[in-house]
Amino acid sequence: QVQLVESGGGLVQGGGSLRLSCAASGRTFSTYVIAWFRQAPGKEREFVAAITRSGGNTYYPDSVKGRFTISRDNAKNTVYLQMNSLKPEDTAVYYCAARSRVIIKPTMTALGEYDYWGQGTQVTVSS
Repeated sequence: QVQLVESGGGLVQGGGSLRLSCAASGRTFSTYVIAWFRQAPGKEREFVAAITRSGGNTYYPDSVKGRFTISRDNAKNTVYLQMNSLKPEDTAVYYCAARSRVIIKPTMTALGEYDYWGQGTQVTVSS
C-alpha cells in the first residue's frame, strides 16, 4: 500500500505557473503508475496527466497538453506536475492517484484504474 501527499497548490494569476508535488511512502514507488486528476466545484473529477512506472511514457488530455508536464523522480518517491500558462478554468482541487496492479490495455484516464488517492491540493487561478 502507498500513501500519497500532494503539495504546491495555491493562488496564481492567469498566465502564471505552479509546480505540484506528490510524495509517496513506501519502498516500491517505481512499481506504481501515477496520475493527476482535478475536480472543480460542481464538476466531476477529471483526468489531467499520467506517467508510467519508468517515466518513459506520459499522457495528457487536450485541455492541458502543451501547458502541463508530468515527471517523476523514483529516487525521491515523488511525482511532479509542472503547470504553465494557467487559466481560470484550471481552478480545481488537484489529486494524485496511483496503482500498482497491471491492467491489460489501460486507458490511463479512468478513475477506476487507480487504487490510491491523496487528499488533494487547491489550485486557484485568477483572471
